[in-house]
Amino acid sequence: MTKRSTFLFLLFTVLCASASASAPQWLEVRSPHFTVLTDSNEQQGRAVADQFERMRWMFQTLYPKRNVDPVAPIVVIAAKNQKSFQALEPEAYLAKGQVKLGGLFMRSLDKNYVLLRLDAVEEHPFANVYHEYTHLQFSADSALLPLWLNEGLAEFMQNTEIRSKDVWLGEPSTDNILFLRQNQLIPLDVLFRIDAKSPYYHEEQKGSIFYAESWALTHYLILSDSVHHTHKSDDYYALVLHHTDPVEAAQKAFGDLNQLQKKLDEYIRHGEYRHLVLSSAAAPLDESAYSVRILKQTEADAACADFMAYVLRLQDARSLIDTVFKADPYNAQAHETMGYIAARDGKFDAAQKWYEEATQLGSRNFLAYYYSANYAMSQGIYQHQKEIEANLRTAIRLNPRYAPAYEQLASALMTLDRISDAEAVLNDLLKVSDSATVAADARQRLTQIKHLQSIAKSRATMETVQGVVGIDDGPKHPNEAPTGPKHEAIGVIRGVSCSYPSVIEFRVENARKSVSLYNNNYSNLNLSVLDFTPPASLNPCTGLEGMKARVQFAESSDKSVDGQAISIELRK
Repeated sequence: MTKRSTFLFLLFTVLCASASASAPQWLEVRSPHFTVLTDSNEQQGRAVADQFERMRWMFQTLYPKRNVDPVAPIVVIAAKNQKSFQALEPEAYLAKGQVKLGGLFMRSLDKNYVLLRLDAVEEHPFANVYHEYTHLQFSADSALLPLWLNEGLAEFMQNTEIRSKDVWLGEPSTDNILFLRQNQLIPLDVLFRIDAKSPYYHEEQKGSIFYAESWALTHYLILSDSVHHTHKSDDYYALVLHHTDPVEAAQKAFGDLNQLQKKLDEYIRHGEYRHLVLSSAAAPLDESAYSVRILKQTEADAACADFMAYVLRLQDARSLIDTVFKADPYNAQAHETMGYIAARDGKFDAAQKWYEEATQLGSRNFLAYYYSANYAMSQGIYQHQKEIEANLRTAIRLNPRYAPAYEQLASALMTLDRISDAEAVLNDLLKVSDSATVAADARQRLTQIKHLQSIAKSRATMETVQGVVGIDDGPKHPNEAPTGPKHEAIGVIRGVSCSYPSVIEFRVENARKSVSLYNNNYSNLNLSVLDFTPPASLNPCTGLEGMKARVQFAESSDKSVDGQAISIELRK
């Protein structure tokens, strides 16, 4: 297969003049759905924005009923060369012998970061970015989506080529084809049941077979539907979303699985691999609507420091923020980043201070208001109820699809005995949510509210209501700041349990020991994911069970547990 250019903007690689020898000039390009920050030139910045708008258009065309815009905005940092890229990429990739990345995708609660290297010359340099962007597109359904299909779709989309007038998707993966021809396939009735706890997903050799076969089966089914004008893939997708067993759904959608296994084997060993082509010439993209501005040095440094903090280059982030504060002590984004770093270190009083200052400086980041409310709740909901409600409603206004803000506001209102107001908040959440898991949780809480309303009619006091829902005995674990000695536990999260209003308990298990942890407000946990989208949502109560993770915790005065969890870094 001959090499073809993947990104149009590679044709325009031009080194731009720096603002100074040590401080390159950064530009911000805003399109309707993406923000691009680049130390290259305007032409390149516009080209990057155009590529992502076309990628979004492709998903919108293929899945017209899907909301293709994620809950958290996407910020693309387009580094003009390898030097600029390495100044930002995670330190783990800088070691000698590590694979050289062309791009990476970083998911966090308040934004989705993409880091690109504009001088990458591999055939598909941004395959990893497209892979994770695909996961992001299907994240609302990921709790119900079988793992093979979730990964198969991402593998199928990762070789996409976005050209000037069309989009090529599903180009065959030579490595996957050769690997599968040399190894025995996983039986389909086994493949369809593999989940995040399976050795086929985690063990290197089995995992390689799982990913390659998931790609091959997805490729076969999608191309077969295209050639024969059928919709078997869509039928299967709809069945599993309606809680049909994955094997039963496959039998209904694809027919006899033994015959499908034979066809797949033949496809891998003898098939002619095609790809799909979508014409994007008529795509409704108006490049004249893109806005471009030169960033102040403090703005660029604050943005870079924020990214560094999220990929755990914390010392570099702090150093860069120090330079920002010297020039601009009122920089809101720098305050937000310091809040994130402080919270990750377990310094919640300091985190609250930083986030509150960010909101006072006019922050447009919904998470700053959300965290400010959460920290105020930990100090006493009755003393800070006006502040808590105002911040949570601002978070919702800034990001109407951020479910945790609705959930936390509903919890606060229920605690204050404003049950009808809590019901209204959860109904608002149902109107905007496209996640089946979030919707199910909201409906469950609405059922609880209706129960409380019926109780309230015959109970005059809040104490009686509290007794019914079992919260009058106080928290099971002490409400204390995690100031004790810090430790880390690496392993698999097990035994996740949540209780009213926001307590989480779980274990981190590995071959040597099991560490039991808690947090009385799971909203304060710092969750991070690097180049990996978990098979379930990031709701701590529903999405952590069975996940590999590195967990930071502080020793607690409660000797019934090993400590209080501070941060969770999910791993593949």
